[in-house]
Amino acid sequence: MSRNLVIIALIFLAVVTRLFPHPPNFTPIAGMALFAVHRFSDKKLAFSLPIFCMIVTDVFIGFSSITPFVYLSIIGISCIGYFSKKINNVAILKSSLLFFGISNFGVWLLGYPNTIAGFISCYTLALPFFVNTVLGDFFFYHALNFSFNKIEKRYPALAT
Repeated sequence: MSRNLVIIALIFLAVVTRLFPHPPNFTPIAGMALFAVHRFSDKKLAFSLPIFCMIVTDVFIGFSSITPFVYLSIIGISCIGYFSKKINNVAILKSSLLFFGISNFGVWLLGYPNTIAGFISCYTLALPFFVNTVLGDFFFYHALNFSFNKIEKRYPALAT
């Protein structure tokens, strides 16, 4: 059993949850990006796999006008993970904030009046979604990490 295959399988399982009904913004996006960059030694794979997974699921869910902003935020989240000495709750919260900031900037730019009032309105109306973003990010990162740690403990050869 290959370490990378286990990581890919766990990410795949998390990503599949995007296809099932779920609360708005309670998704594996940041969790999988942080997990990938933390666990893969191949950083090209760590940065590209979450984007690839998003593209595949977006084929089924649908692309939107803010999709480029969402993908940009995933790259930013991967950078947060890459430059963090370890992934902790602060890094996860930074990722949630980054996603909130970038994705809602896209919503404001493309769907609201490009004024200060439009900007404030957009971000204010997005606040309820931020709660689910944070909860989803914490849940999915910790679920992936916990699962991988359990698998590694059961199969010590994966730790190398």
